Amino acid sequence: MKWEGKTVGYALSGSHCTFAEVMPQIQKFVDSGAKVIPIVTNTIMTTDTRFGTSESWQKQLKEITGNDIISSIVEAEPLGPSKLLDVMVIAPCTGNTTSKLANAMTDSAVLMAAKAQMRNQRPLVLAISTNDGLGLNAANIAKLLITKHIYFVPFGQDAPHNKPNSLVARMDLIHDTCAAALEGKQLQPMLIERFQYT
Repeated sequence: MKWEGKTVGYALSGSHCTFAEVMPQIQKFVDSGAKVIPIVTNTIMTTDTRFGTSESWQKQLKEITGNDIISSIVEAEPLGPSKLLDVMVIAPCTGNTTSKLANAMTDSAVLMAAKAQMRNQRPLVLAISTNDGLGLNAANIAKLLITKHIYFVPFGQDAPHNKPNSLVARMDLIHDTCAAALEGKQLQPMLIERFQYT
């Protein structure tokens, strides 16, 4: 798909272990000609982990996209009236963000941007990364699966023997999922086998 003239809202929530996996996907949108607007939850702006510092992730986002990071509800609110985003993706989308989205809670820039996208009846793509996807969060995922204008990056169990409730999306399929979502289609198959048996 040609992305010239398209604006992608790329949102990250706090699954820090997947940040290194999603940065190349952001770069792929930019290389394909899209304008990418980075949107983040508070944890990315404030938390250092063994996977990297807040400062380093912020720097990468700004360098890759060439745009300022939207990190507050106030900054994200204009995305609704402006209808700026052709497609928005939350990748990674944590269990916390999934549950709040499914229950109409808005307490972060990411959730405000998602609410704006849904208000405009434009595609919202979720790349889940949650340890309780087959636990308490299963009900929230189910609610979002049947919600209009929401699409899922194909996902599966990533460590069924050690973390049987954990679900993680195939981040390398973000680009294809967004392209399909712009056509009103869910990329298939949506449920995949991530775990490789040996």
